[in-house]
Amino acid sequence: MTTRIVVVGAALFDGDGNSNGGSDGGRLLAARRSAPPELAGRWELPGGKVEPGERPDAALVRELREELGVDAETVERVPGEWPLKPPYVLQVWTARLLPGSAEPAPLEDHDELRWLAPADIWTVDWLDQDVPAVREALAIVEAGAR
Repeated sequence: MTTRIVVVGAALFDGDGNSNGGSDGGRLLAARRSAPPELAGRWELPGGKVEPGERPDAALVRELREELGVDAETVERVPGEWPLKPPYVLQVWTARLLPGSAEPAPLEDHDELRWLAPADIWTVDWLDQDVPAVREALAIVEAGAR
């Protein structure tokens, strides 16, 4: 029996909820991979592997600090789980930056970050396994903005 290893991803939105008349959920942060070579140049939701004994939501907060230099909190688990290269599976949470957090910077495994407005979400070349996760995260945010 193969042990599953969970990889967590953040659907990190910058919406501050201060707009009168409803929020569109803000922009989604996309990260362009710099490694490994077969993934370089493609875009993903930032995150990483859950360490043994670590809760997935805590792993995501840690990974965002390590990879992007930000303080964030998870908001809601995105329903579903997406297979990666065995034995890895992707789980995604919506997340937001904490007040006073630094602006995200590509510190590890990425060479560019981009805040994507809802109309621009599909203008980047997402990794195949991130596409359904991004769709699900957008559905949650759009439902919450109504």
